[in-house]
Amino acid sequence: MGRQSISFTQPNDEWLKNQVDKKEYSTKSELVNDLIRQARKQQRQIDWISAKLEKAENSGFTNLSKEQILAESKSLI
Repeated sequence: MGRQSISFTQPNDEWLKNQVDKKEYSTKSELVNDLIRQARKQQRQIDWISAKLEKAENSGFTNLSKEQILAESKSLI
C-alpha cells in the first residue's frame, strides 16, 4: 500500500478526528480511503450518465416511456 503525507485544514482535520473519536472509523487513513472510494464510485456514475446523455443526444429520439427509461437506468446502477 502506498504511503502518503498530506495536510488538512483545521476544520477538515477536526472533522476527521471527530469521526475516528465516534468510532465511525478506526483511523483517519481508513476514513480518507473510504471517502476516495465513494468519490471514485460517484465519478463512475457521473461518467456513465454523461456517456448515456451524449449517446442519446447523438441518436435522436426514443420510443421508450419515461418509466421504461427510469427502470433501465436503475437496473444499471
